[in-house]
Amino acid sequence: LFMFQLLRGLAYIHHQHILHRDLKPQNLLISCLGELKLADFGLARAQSIPRQTYSSEVVTLWYRPPDVLLGATDYSSDIDIWSAGCIFVEMIQGQPVFAGTSGTHEQLEKIWMALGVPTEDTWPGLSKLPNFNPELVSSRRPQRLRVVCDRLSRVPAAENLASRMLTAFPRGRISAQDALLHGFFSPLPPQLYQVPAGQSVLTVPGVRLQPEICDLFASYRKGQLSGGLSKFW
Repeated sequence: LFMFQLLRGLAYIHHQHILHRDLKPQNLLISCLGELKLADFGLARAQSIPRQTYSSEVVTLWYRPPDVLLGATDYSSDIDIWSAGCIFVEMIQGQPVFAGTSGTHEQLEKIWMALGVPTEDTWPGLSKLPNFNPELVSSRRPQRLRVVCDRLSRVPAAENLASRMLTAFPRGRISAQDALLHGFFSPLPPQLYQVPAGQSVLTVPGVRLQPEICDLFASYRKGQLSGGLSKFW
């Protein structure tokens, strides 16, 4: 339900031609009832602004897509989809999926280890990116995402959705609107898709957080739990 709300929010702002550009768990507000809201639009930009004026110095490193790490400034809504994909895996895995500690090079290494090394065939224009270096895409055995994030295979359709969001080639990433229609969300009530924009999905009868999840949030707010937010997704 959290991921559905996140994608619903992204679909709305993308339809309004707005890029968030700094999605991370700390910028998602969740009430004790389970209502999720996007927060901190300090780096947000309208897509009507000429793309050459965009910056590659956006998005917290762990949630920054490989194209931006390589200096791309002509990104679109795909920048938010990558970040949302990282958050999605973090919800399931219980920890950040690409937690680099020493900068861009290591961050790319962690991405390649999980998704495989891209080539010009899988990512047209890769070698023309400003920060491209052949050493960054040296030969390495590709791995499936679930090898690094083993819990994905335990949740029906989770690996497929994560893979469609965490695609190195930016234009290959699924849109937020299409992601909402993914089979991962099939267990949710169909009435959720009829809720008007600006209205909470929690207004749908029967849609609510399980009591134990509410208790976790209450404990977190009181400071009784010291773990990271990823433990409470």
